[in-house]
Amino acid sequence: MFEKNQAVLYKKSAAVITEIEGDKFAIKYCSVPATDTGKPAKYDSVKVRAKDIAALPSKGVTIEKVLAFVDSNADSKIAEAWELLQSDDSTAGQKISFEDLFGLIDSAAPAEAAYFYFDKLRSGFDFLFLEEELKDGSLSFVPRAQEEIDALKNKADQKAHEAEYFAAFVARLKEKKLSLPDDAKFMGDVEAVALCKSDKSKAMQEIGLAPTPENAHKLLLDTGVWQITKNPHPTRWGLSMQSASISLSAPPDEERYEVPGISYAIDNEWSADPDDAVAFDGKYLWVHIADPASAILPQSPIDKAAMGRGATLYIPEGAARMLCEDSLEDYALGLTEKSRALSFRLSLNDDGTIEECQVMKTLVNVKRLTYQAADDLKDGELKDLFAIAWRNLERRKKAGSVEIDLPEIHIRLDENKKVFVEPEVHPLSSGVVREMMLLAGEGAARFAFANKIPFVYVSQEAPDIPKDLPDGLAGEFKTVKCMHRRSVGVTPSAHAGLGLGMYSQVTSPLRRYGDLLCHEQLRAFLDGRDLIDKDTMLERLAAGDEAAYACKKAERKSDLHWTLVYLLQNPDWTGEAVCVDFKGNEAVFMIPSLAQQTTFAPKNKLNLNDKIIVKAKSVDIPNLRAQFVEA
Repeated sequence: MFEKNQAVLYKKSAAVITEIEGDKFAIKYCSVPATDTGKPAKYDSVKVRAKDIAALPSKGVTIEKVLAFVDSNADSKIAEAWELLQSDDSTAGQKISFEDLFGLIDSAAPAEAAYFYFDKLRSGFDFLFLEEELKDGSLSFVPRAQEEIDALKNKADQKAHEAEYFAAFVARLKEKKLSLPDDAKFMGDVEAVALCKSDKSKAMQEIGLAPTPENAHKLLLDTGVWQITKNPHPTRWGLSMQSASISLSAPPDEERYEVPGISYAIDNEWSADPDDAVAFDGKYLWVHIADPASAILPQSPIDKAAMGRGATLYIPEGAARMLCEDSLEDYALGLTEKSRALSFRLSLNDDGTIEECQVMKTLVNVKRLTYQAADDLKDGELKDLFAIAWRNLERRKKAGSVEIDLPEIHIRLDENKKVFVEPEVHPLSSGVVREMMLLAGEGAARFAFANKIPFVYVSQEAPDIPKDLPDGLAGEFKTVKCMHRRSVGVTPSAHAGLGLGMYSQVTSPLRRYGDLLCHEQLRAFLDGRDLIDKDTMLERLAAGDEAAYACKKAERKSDLHWTLVYLLQNPDWTGEAVCVDFKGNEAVFMIPSLAQQTTFAPKNKLNLNDKIIVKAKSVDIPNLRAQFVEA
C-alpha cells in the first residue's frame, strides 16, 4: 500500500515516506514552516506505523516538492469537478475517493500536486471531507449541496470582514443609532452584563463604558435593544421565571380525621393557590394548612428543587411557583370538594392564650371566600372567628407587639404591559386571617418544643422605640426604622415584634420552603419516622432561606421597576406626599399611592405629616431611581 518516496497524510499535514523498515515507516515532514522574515522551513523525521498515516496518490516525490506546488487555477478546476458530479444523478451527493476526485480535477497534474489539492478541498466549500473515515486510512469527500455552500461562503465572508463589521457597529453604538435587528448580535455581551451573567463586554469596552449592570441596562434602553418593560431583576438574582417542573405524586391513601362542618379559605380575589382555611367548632379553633409534605420526602428531588427556589416568586408579570403548577388541584385548599390538610387544632384559654395544640392529618370541607365576602359575614357565620382574632390581637398588643401600618400597593399588567398601580386595601377579614396564622405558628412552635422535635423557629429582638414617637404616617415610618431583622434558627426565642414568646412559620408550605421543612418534620413525627436532626435542619434552612431572600429582593426590585415604568407611561402623574422625617434642609416624604419615599427640599417649611402634591421630575429605570418635586 505504501511505497518509498510516497506522499502521505500525517497528523493532517503532508509528509513523505523516506524509508520502509518492516512494519514501520520513516517519514519526513515540515515541523516549522518558512516565515516571511526569510527563515527557511524546518523538516523533521519520525518513525510511524501504518495506522498513523494515510496514503496520498503521489509517488516518487519529495516533501519539498509537495509543499512547493501551487496551482492558481485550482478553484475553478475544483468548481468544474463539483458541477460535473452534481450534474449526474448517480454521483450527485455521493461519496467519492480523493484519488478519483484528484483525477477528475486535473488528470494531468504532477504527482506532487496531490496534497495541494487535498488541502484545497478540505478547507473549501464545495466538498465535505469525511474525517471520520481517516482512522481507517481512507480519504473521501462528498459534494455539498448548493444551499450549504452558499451558507458556508456567507459565514466565511462575515468572519473575514468581522473586524470591519464590528468597527462599523461600534461607530453606530457610540452614536446610540444601531441598525436593528442586525446589530443585536453584537449586543449579546452587553445583555449578559445587564443580567449579571458576565462582568465583561467587548462592546462596552470599545466605547469606554464601565461594564456594570446599570450601565449595560441603560445602553440597551438607549439603543432600543431593550424596552422599558424589560425587567432584569429576577434573572440578576439567579431566579427562574418559570414554575417548578417536577410534578408531585398523587396524595397518598392514608387515614385522615374528617373535620365536621365548613372551614373557610379567605384570600384576595386573584389568589390561585389558597393554602389555609380556618374554622371554629364551638370548642376548638381549627387552622388547616395545605399538605404537600404528604408527598414530599426530605432530600427527594422535589424537596431539593424547592430548597433551591426558597419560595414562590411573585412579581407583576406572574408567579414562578416553588412547587409544580399541577400540584395545586391536589394540594391547595378549596379547589376540590374535600381538601387534604395538615391541621392545627387549638384549644384556647379565656384570655386567648393557647392551652393546647394538636397537629392532625385531616380531610376538610372548604368554602372559599374573598375578603369582601368574609367581611360581610363578620356578624353572622364568621362572628366567632372575628372575636377570636380581635382577642388574640389585644393579647399580643399587651405583650408588646408592634403593629405597623404603612401604605402598600398592588401592581398589575395588562397583555400589552400597561401598568396599573392600585392601593392595597386591608379588609377586616385580612386581619382575622393574619391572627389565625399567627396562632397556628405559635401553636406549632409549642407543639414541636413540647415533643422535642427539631424545628424552625422565628424570633425578633425587641425594638427600642422612642417615647416621643410622632403620630400618623411619620410615626409609622420612624417605628420601621427601629425594628430589628428577624432571626431564623432551631432554638426557640421570643418574637418581640409579634408579641409572642415562641413562633414558627408553618402556614404556607406551597410557597415557602421553611414552612415546607416544618411540615416534613411534623409529618415524620406523626408517622413515627426518623426526624431530621438539628444540624441538618440548619443546613437546609440556611440554603432555603438564602434562596428565599433572593426572591424577596427580586420582588422588591421588580415592584420598583414596574412603578417607574408606570410613571413613564403616565408622564402627567401627580400624587400626594406626606412629610415623615427631616434630613438637614431636606424633608423625607412618603408617597402612599406609590408606596415609595423620596427626599428633597420643599418650597415652604413643613411639619411632620404635612401633605403636598408632587410629580416625577426624572425617572431612571437602570438605577431604580425617581426624582420627585412639588407639583
